[in-house]
Amino acid sequence: MELTKPFPVLETKRLFLREVVPSDAASILTYLSDQEVMEYFGMEPFQSEQDALEEIQWYNEIFSNKTGIRWGITIKGNDAVIGSCGFHDLSKKHVRGEIGAELSKDYWRKGIMTEALSAIIPYGFNHFNLMRIQALIEPPNTASIRLFERIGFSREGLLRKYEYTCGKFDDLYMYSLLKTD
Repeated sequence: MELTKPFPVLETKRLFLREVVPSDAASILTYLSDQEVMEYFGMEPFQSEQDALEEIQWYNEIFSNKTGIRWGITIKGNDAVIGSCGFHDLSKKHVRGEIGAELSKDYWRKGIMTEALSAIIPYGFNHFNLMRIQALIEPPNTASIRLFERIGFSREGLLRKYEYTCGKFDDLYMYSLLKTD
């Protein structure tokens, strides 16, 4: 499980997945300040560019600490970050990691996230040699449930009152995809 500079850039038919840098803070604030985008994110909508800079700092920390990686999603021909995806809580011992993603609602239902996740999942299995990639999804988040089921993830169960975020306890479905699936 190796995370080293330079930051890996992934390319798909329509997208570049690249490192998020401080100059991306305004782009990130645009979508992470949107109540609809943040509804199932486990955080309140961002209020300032400082909030976005702190998120970027977290991306840098998980990469530096080798516990995760988060790519900024950009459309080819436009360098603005429209979302992000990646892995966190990477466990070398248990050969697993958690996947997460979010996208500006201007790009919902266009296959962007399917394309982005289809690039990073093989990266997780091959580069980090993961056996298991897991996703935690709030039951009302039907769009994410459909997305993860469409790309091959299986629902394993419900984690009751698993997280306390935004002043409430959230149930979460556990989804997984195994390298052997």
